[in-house]
Amino acid sequence: MIRRAIYPGSFDPLTCGHLDIIARACPMFDEVVVAVLVNPNKVAMFSIEERVAIIRDVVAASAAKLTARIVVDTFGGLLADYAQQQQAQAVIRGIRAISDYDYEQQLALMNRRLAPKVETVFLLSAQEYSYLSSRLVKEVFTYGGNIDGLVPALVIEKMKEKIQQGVS
Repeated sequence: MIRRAIYPGSFDPLTCGHLDIIARACPMFDEVVVAVLVNPNKVAMFSIEERVAIIRDVVAASAAKLTARIVVDTFGGLLADYAQQQQAQAVIRGIRAISDYDYEQQLALMNRRLAPKVETVFLLSAQEYSYLSSRLVKEVFTYGGNIDGLVPALVIEKMKEKIQQGVS
C-alpha cells in the first residue's frame, strides 16, 4: 500500500518554507500530493495553472533531494473529501507559530470528524522560515524589498513578470 499524504495550500506564491515542509514530509511518505486549493473568492497573484506549473518546475529541479514521489494537483471543496478521493493516509500542515496551531487544530479536528482514517501531521517550520508567509512575500516584493532566499529563483522571475504586466 502506498503511503500518500496531501499537502494543501494556496501556494501563491510557493515559498522556501513550503519547499522545506515538502522535503521533510518526503521521508515519511511514498507520495506527497501538493494540492493547490481552488478558491474563487481569493484574489491571487498567480492563476491556478501558473501555480501548478511553478510548483512542478521547482520540484523537478529539486528532485534529487526528494525521496518521495511528488504529485502536483488542484482541488476545490472539502479537503477531507479530496484526501479520501486520493486515498491519502495523511494531510501535512506546516505550523509557524502558536497562532497557526489554534487554527490548524480546529481544521484537523473537523477533518478527523469528516474523514476519520486520514490523520493530520503537523510539521514545525524551520526556524529561518517561521515568520514567512506568501502574503508577506508578495507585500515585501510589491514594495521593492529583497525576497532572495525566501522563494525559489523561478518564483522571483515569475513575480517580476507579473509586476511588469501590472498584476500584484
